[in-house]
Amino acid sequence: MFSTAFLDLPPLQSAAGTVALPGSKSISNRVLLLSALCEGTTVVHDLLDSDDTRVMLQALRQLGCGVEVQANTVQITGLGGRVQQQAPIAFFMGNAGTAMRPLTAALAVLGGDFTLSGVARMHERPIGDLVDALRLLGCDVDYLGQEGYPPLRIGKPTLQLQAPIRVRGDVSSQFLTALLMALPLVAKDQDITIEVVGELISKPYIDITLNLLARYGIAVRSSGAGAFVIPKGSHYRSPGSIHVEADASSASYFIGLGAITLGAGIRIEGVGAASIQGDIRFVEAAQAMGAVVDQGPNWLHISRGHWPLRAIHGDFNHIPDAAMTLAVMALYADGPSELRNIASWRVKETDRIAAMATELRKLGAEVEEGPDWLRVHPLPADGWKAATIHTYDDHRVAMCFSLAAFNPARVPVRIEDPKCVAKTFPDYFEALFAVAQTAPDAIPVLCVDGPTASGKGTLASQLAAHLGYHFLDSGALYRITAYAALQAGLKLDEAHADAIATLAGRLAIRFDGDKVWLGSEDISEAIRTEQAGMNASAVSALAPVRAALVDLQHSFRKLPGLVADGRDMGTVIFPQATLKVFLTASAACRAQRRYKQLISKGISATLDTLCADLEARDARDTQRAVAPLKPAQDAQLLDNSELTVESSVNLVLDWWQSKQPF
Repeated sequence: MFSTAFLDLPPLQSAAGTVALPGSKSISNRVLLLSALCEGTTVVHDLLDSDDTRVMLQALRQLGCGVEVQANTVQITGLGGRVQQQAPIAFFMGNAGTAMRPLTAALAVLGGDFTLSGVARMHERPIGDLVDALRLLGCDVDYLGQEGYPPLRIGKPTLQLQAPIRVRGDVSSQFLTALLMALPLVAKDQDITIEVVGELISKPYIDITLNLLARYGIAVRSSGAGAFVIPKGSHYRSPGSIHVEADASSASYFIGLGAITLGAGIRIEGVGAASIQGDIRFVEAAQAMGAVVDQGPNWLHISRGHWPLRAIHGDFNHIPDAAMTLAVMALYADGPSELRNIASWRVKETDRIAAMATELRKLGAEVEEGPDWLRVHPLPADGWKAATIHTYDDHRVAMCFSLAAFNPARVPVRIEDPKCVAKTFPDYFEALFAVAQTAPDAIPVLCVDGPTASGKGTLASQLAAHLGYHFLDSGALYRITAYAALQAGLKLDEAHADAIATLAGRLAIRFDGDKVWLGSEDISEAIRTEQAGMNASAVSALAPVRAALVDLQHSFRKLPGLVADGRDMGTVIFPQATLKVFLTASAACRAQRRYKQLISKGISATLDTLCADLEARDARDTQRAVAPLKPAQDAQLLDNSELTVESSVNLVLDWWQSKQPF
């Protein structure tokens, strides 16, 4: 998962491949709570691992549920419809509406001494209609802050179950879902009726709830008049095991991707025609815009059909989350598109109507908005602007705007706070980059070159972490090659150059944080000795070896970008790099740093010897016939002799930013 402050998406051209989606957030959190309310043990397979599900799991642990997590399978030992509370419990619900609302209702009917709070945005998301319904039921629920909003305090109820329970349906379907999940706990001796006041929005999400309740033994009766009846004698029964289908809302981004890009199309696995999620109807909207869709019970295949996309006009109350993707797809349409009946956008993780309008305008689009509608005009090829997309800590804003990187103007898009996708799809950008394609020269490269012990590896790795880019330690490649050659009994000289080159072409090298792997062997320590550095210099002087490693180094240039450090990254390997930095610290300064490092590790050394060794190595590297050590003509020279690593990183990031269009 990307944890950087921003993520720059370079211009992307096409997409093809297969995407395995994570589990549905809506289904995952419903299943977790239902399993907790049962007696006995339920094994939940393919559970979504995200911020929202972690919030729910932590709440269940606090209630005393048994929770055993192994990968994406979770075993829940339920409460049997009772809470054995020994002390007050304070729940922190983050910004997880699918956890906050149902848990509030369940705790309110069970009774106890509970408080529920969340992040600042959660305290701006209305919950008053649910609280009103619970209070009419006889539940003890108080506001601890602003009336109608979390945080909440819950006490012991005095339940009144005879009259129908009325709840508004036109703000959030989660209020009705919360009551439907909570009331079977107290439907012992009589039917309990819930009446929905006003239009029921997002009805497909209620269908998910009803489907899952049936799986847990609760057969809710419903009528077209907006009444739902929980039969007396209702009792939660564990299904034993249950599988969470993939998230149909998350599928919308890849459905949109297949619709707007050339290529063999996108295959989506884990959700399809048999889905119980309402957002699967996004497929119909994509088809209306021109996408070609093939589908099976649990898979979809999407490819581009009509181009440009057809403008779309419709009521999208039934797919409010997925409809956000349509707003970005509308930029590629043949006329203005209008999304209507989407008032629920305004009470989601952010005011999504305002957010989408603001960010679409940054790209150059003309956008009109109303209380419950959004009209988006398409962008001509020359009308796109490079833009920094503010994501409002809203996962869906971040994901749907990634589709703007496929624009015909070939301008990049910056996504702020990319880690917000962890709410539902932690590996979204990795999944996107696995299927996205672009010309190699469109993938940005930042080169950091310099002599031995100049700190280029530390600087480059931290730059890569700040930018969310891949990292290439080219010096490690030579160290690894020398290590592998010696292990194979080869001498590091001209006589064995061809054999070493052949060996180098077959090396399976992987960088994983601070670890360096050769096949299944962790060789991190073995290649970081002084001798390993000398060996690397020896093999780097062998022309056949250098030629063999060029292709390997080029293969590290992957989306979204690369930071490469070495001695010839900017001059030989990536001569067209966006930014080239050459470190110029003196041998004396570098020797002092190396001396401190060695002494801290308990290794004896002398400054004079280290300085002489570095000067000798500099002489060899600068005078070798093949790719001698020297700055590229357009390199930025950086004397980091007196700079901290942090200062050097910030300086280079400033240089990098000066080359960006944002």
